[in-house]
Formats: sequence, structure tokens, C-alpha cells
Amino acid sequence: MKFNIILSSIHQLLTLFLPLVTAPYVSRVLGAEGTGIFSYTSSIQAYFTIFAALGTGVYGVREIARKRDNKKQYSTLFWEIELLTVLTSSVAIILWLLWAVFSKEFQLIYLILTLNLFAVLFDISWFYTGLEQFVYTIGLNALFKIFGTIAIFTFIKEPSDLNTYIFIIASTSLLSSISLWIYLPKILVKVSLNTLSLKGHLKQTLIYFVPTIATSIYTVLDKTMIGVITQNANENGYYEQATKIINILKSITFTALNSVLGARIAYLFSEKKYDEIKSRIALSLDFIFFIGMAFFFGLLSVSETFVPIFFGQGYDQVIYLLYVFSPIVVIIGVSNCLGSQYYTPAGLRSQSAKYIIIGSVLNLLLNLVFIPVFRSKGAVISSVLAESLITFLYVKNSNGYVDFKQLAFYFNPRFIAGFIMYLIILFIKQYLSNDLLGLLIQVLIGGMTYFMITYLQKDNILQILKAKMSER
Repeated sequence: MKFNIILSSIHQLLTLFLPLVTAPYVSRVLGAEGTGIFSYTSSIQAYFTIFAALGTGVYGVREIARKRDNKKQYSTLFWEIELLTVLTSSVAIILWLLWAVFSKEFQLIYLILTLNLFAVLFDISWFYTGLEQFVYTIGLNALFKIFGTIAIFTFIKEPSDLNTYIFIIASTSLLSSISLWIYLPKILVKVSLNTLSLKGHLKQTLIYFVPTIATSIYTVLDKTMIGVITQNANENGYYEQATKIINILKSITFTALNSVLGARIAYLFSEKKYDEIKSRIALSLDFIFFIGMAFFFGLLSVSETFVPIFFGQGYDQVIYLLYVFSPIVVIIGVSNCLGSQYYTPAGLRSQSAKYIIIGSVLNLLLNLVFIPVFRSKGAVISSVLAESLITFLYVKNSNGYVDFKQLAFYFNPRFIAGFIMYLIILFIKQYLSNDLLGLLIQVLIGGMTYFMITYLQKDNILQILKAKMSER
């Protein structure tokens, strides 16, 4: 389990860290406008990608995890789910090409983005996640991502290289997906095509598809609505850069953790080990609040210094977006934990879908009100409010696996530690220059302050780490 968490963390961090390495360079070369065009066109393409996947990713993890002790059964299950993905992806690719051909604006970019739909067709990462064989998702997958990073620095030199940049991103995604197929002969056994059946899977994936559509409203649709309502590519560029930072923090806080434990808990549900499930969820939430609160107040403290240094000139609006976005790491952390570790493994995806739809409708309505007035900031406000409602509904209806009193227990001491850290950084900022050295000092002192206060509070996470280290 520990090894899987480490591997998953490496994979998730690599997926987000490499774009983070290229972001300062790309933001300066392409500018806010080029970044915004990429963000807007990708948001349009994402709807077709969602249809192509049809919820098979989350569904596949759950079903493979339940059958992982029987090679024959999970081999059959793999080909059934993958065949369904091939069919849905093929339909999506045909519809997308029609859209691209008849689009007058950004036609070439749309054609290049077709590669992302083929990436969905070949993506079988869900299979390895279900088996908890995370070692297979590293290796060649990582190699192609590194190759893509090198290609960006080599070939992207001026704003007119936008199409080349998009091609590099899309092609490396496709190659990463294809690379996962190399390991299949080691894991699967031969299955007769006559034994495969798609009927039951189609119905189940549709259950997972509904919340996927709903989720896209406050992730993808935000970008689309910013582009359509504001008619300003720069606004999309600001939003894209802000979400890039938030996604990095989300990955560190909970993405890798939940991707591993979700598969494990699906197995525990099948074994009816409910007490172990509760303890794992409790520990996950404890960790999410410990890390998430540090990021929440950290963003409030250093964004003003960080954004100009990281993205360059012309991105001042990103500072204010990060201010508003800052609590969402903790908010989504709770809902993502319950979704991955309770609702999905317990087979309650349709129930969680209702809450996601409610939040998504709220987000859509708020976007229509706030984006015309506050532009990209309006989309951020809407997302934070919608995610808060979804998290409230998740916790309220979690059947005792977590409650608000428990969350308050995790929240209160970390909020105090984070707020003190925030005040100290604000104090020392007035004596520091707004350069990289000043930023590093802010981060270092802030981090030391947070950990010192949580240590004095005898924080549970630090106590667990201390106990683990003493065992060695």
C-alpha cells in the first residue's frame, strides 16, 4: 500500500509538475492571449472527450478492483470495458471531426486536438489502478512526458508557435496512453471474443457518465463561458494559469492519495470490512486538512509575489483569482475523498451524481450572473460556491462515515496554524524584495511556522509520522 501511494504520487506529481516547469516559459512566449486560445479550444474539445470516455474510467477502476483476485475474470472485464471505450471514442472522433471541419475559427487547432480523443481511446490507466499495479503507469509514460517537455523548450520560440505547442501537448498525451499497452501481455490471459458482452457495462457506465457531465460544468464549461461571454482570450488565459496552480496543489493534497485508496476501499467493501474503511477515510480527511490548510493560507500569503515571478508580466489578474480560489483545495479535498473512498466504492455513484448535478446547476446559474460582471473572477466565485454546496451534501448524506463535527475537529487547529502563518508572512513581506529570493524566504518561514505550530498542537498527522520514523 505504501509503495503504491508513493508510485501514484510520483505519477500524479510528474503529470502536473512537468507542465509547471514549462508554464513560466510558455506564459512568456505565448502570452495571455495564446494561453487563453489554448484554454478555450481545449474546453470545447473536452465535451467530446467526456463522451468518448463515457464514465468508463471510474467504473473500470471499481470493477477491476472487485475482480482483481481472478485473472480470468478481470481479463474478460478489461476487454469488455475497453471495447465499449473504442466504440464511444469512435463516435466522438467522427462528431469532433465534423465540428472541426465546419468551424471557421481555430479550425487547425481543433484538428490537432483530435489526438486527445485518440488518447482517450487508448487510455487504460484505469485498469492498472484497479489492480493497484501503479508501477506500470510510470516508465514509458513518464518518458514521453519528459520528451514533450524538452520539445516545448526546443520548438516553442514565439507566439506564432501556438499550433506547435498544442501538437506537442496532444501528441505526448496520445503516446503516453499507447505506452501503457506494452505491459498488458504480462497481466492478461487470452479471452474469447464470443464471451464478451457490453450490455451490462453500457448501463453502468451511463450512471458514471452523468456526474462526469455535471462535473464538467464547473471545470470545462467555466472556460467555455468565459470565452463566449467576455470574447476576451486574455480572460481565459488568466483563468487557465490560476487553475494550473490549483491543480498542482490538489494533486499534492489528495489526488494521488484517493486514486490509490479508492481502489483499495472498493476491495474492502466487497469484503465488508466497514471499520477499516471508516478508519482509512478518517485518516485521509485528517491528512487533507493538514496539507490543504497550509496551501489555503499559503496562496493568500504569497500569490502577490509568486505570480509575477512565475508567469511574468501581464498576469496580475491571476493574483486575485488565486485569492478567491485558495479555499477550494480543502473544499474539493473533502468531496473528492468521500466520492473516491465512499460513494464510488460503495456503489452509490448515482446518489453522488445527484449532488454533483445540483452543484453544477448552481455553478451554471452563478456563471451567468457573475461572469458578465466580474469576468474570469466571476467563474472562480461560482466554482467555489458550487463546490461548497457539493461538499456539504456529500458530508450530510455520508451515512455516518464522516460528519461535520469530525470535520470541525480536523479544521479548527489547522485554521489557527494557517492564520498565524498568514499573519507572519504578511509581516515579513514588507521587509523583503519582490524577487525569487524574497519568495523563497516567505515560503520557508511560512512553512516552518505552520509545522512548528501544528507540532506544538500535537497534530495527529505529525504524531503518526513521528511514530513511523521511530519504528525505523
